[in-house]
Amino acid sequence: METQPVDPGRLPVAGALYGSAFGDALAGPTEFMSVDLITARYGPDGPADLPGDPAQVTDDTQMALAVGEALLAACADGPGGFTPELFEQELRKTFVDWLYSPDNNRAPGNTCMRACRGLAEGYPWHRATIIESKGCGANMRVAPIALVPGLDGVQRSGAAQLQAGLTHGHPTGLAAAELTALAVCFLAVGCEPGELVPQLREYGRSQRRVYHHAWLGELWRRAGAASPEDFIEAGWVECDQALARVEDALAHADRSQDPCLATGQGWIAEEALATGLYCFLLYPDDPVAALRRAAVTSGDSDSIACLTGAFAGARHGLAAWPADWARRIEYRDRIQRLADAWEGWL
Repeated sequence: METQPVDPGRLPVAGALYGSAFGDALAGPTEFMSVDLITARYGPDGPADLPGDPAQVTDDTQMALAVGEALLAACADGPGGFTPELFEQELRKTFVDWLYSPDNNRAPGNTCMRACRGLAEGYPWHRATIIESKGCGANMRVAPIALVPGLDGVQRSGAAQLQAGLTHGHPTGLAAAELTALAVCFLAVGCEPGELVPQLREYGRSQRRVYHHAWLGELWRRAGAASPEDFIEAGWVECDQALARVEDALAHADRSQDPCLATGQGWIAEEALATGLYCFLLYPDDPVAALRRAAVTSGDSDSIACLTGAFAGARHGLAAWPADWARRIEYRDRIQRLADAWEGWL
């Protein structure tokens, strides 16, 4: 029986990859601005168009591409050949390439820079990582992992946590990265927005004592935890508290208020997840409005908008975004290469 043709604009792979980059580019200029200054410059609804041609992104998209290209290399022989050891090797290569790239001039995070220097010097990743850091750099780059066809649940969970762990060793960074990837997955397969946060909380509770030994190795010992289970549980607990704040915020939603006041400024992983989700869920059927809301925030606006764009793109596909944005976005060729590869596997 012949399959029905698929509208490529509706495939969530491209929608989420481009959406993440669009959020990064739109909110990059507002990252270190107060809400009052943002609204004075752009109006209460925030910036309406990507700046420039090409529209420049920040280190958030650069590192997301590093994760995506490491995935592409590690899955060259199919998901069956995707292992923690191979993925770590490929991540190390792409992260070190990013570290030394002349384009790495977009105010990169100190945690990522320090950890990547350790990787470049050949340290085992458990030693290179910044063990106490749960900065948002762990989850603003994780969306590509959500979009690779054929990975099983353990592979996806382990890969999301491992890519976080190479730079951000705190358990909350690991758990928030996995939840970010899972949110993209849920939306890509049709989860209704109103069901998203409850499903994420239910999943998180089921994982509280699950430590992915094959992917994380002895990271828990580096942290000085009493056990692997105690180590990872602390991260899931903090993420559940952040998701509870999203539910509370949605129950009293105010589109005119800075989202950071309800769910956090997004400099740390669980707050970036929460505020990115909140911005998306304020406008679940209007991706551009969601990105503009994320850009008008008092915290880490580009990372928040990055996540918002990934969520909105996973739900609505590429066709929901302005066509001119895809033409103008920086690194379009690299984004499209990942989208083409994974859409070809569907």
